[in-house]
Amino acid sequence: MIRAAVLALTRPRLRAAPAPVLRPAVEADATPLAAILSGWIDATPWMPRLHSHAEEREFLRHLIREMQVTVAETGGRSPRPCGFLARREGFIHALYLAPQARRQGLGRRLLDAAKAERPALELWAFQANTPARAFYRAQGFAEVELGDGRGNDEGLPDVRLNWRRAEAEEAGHG
Repeated sequence: MIRAAVLALTRPRLRAAPAPVLRPAVEADATPLAAILSGWIDATPWMPRLHSHAEEREFLRHLIREMQVTVAETGGRSPRPCGFLARREGFIHALYLAPQARRQGLGRRLLDAAKAERPALELWAFQANTPARAFYRAQGFAEVELGDGRGNDEGLPDVRLNWRRAEAEEAGHG
């Protein structure tokens, strides 16, 4: 019994990694955020690659300059972006997470931050992106319109989703 107590006292304690923080994006985030976007495109078989990595970096610079971009950043000694949400007013233009950051509540945290600032949010998702559609529905979004792909660069069928604070509170998705 004493031996076990001594071992317990001498073992190094494992510290939980600090929780990711949310912060406004800065121009230096364009490269790591573009890598998250590119990684998702590369890993998604039905998603065509329309732009080079350099064009995606420039796209992220544009988002950071022109929109409100919130970054989810790992904590610890070497913090790095692991996800982001870009929006203008109540329209969400992008929400992407690095693979290792998925299913940890970061997407919900990014959405909750946007919900706290707006009474309503809207976005388009690809119809083929069933995990995203399920995620948004679980966060209180309603699918309100199906598109045939003529409204997006990829030409893929899409779906418009809306969230309204009053409706979400009534349904228990505040």
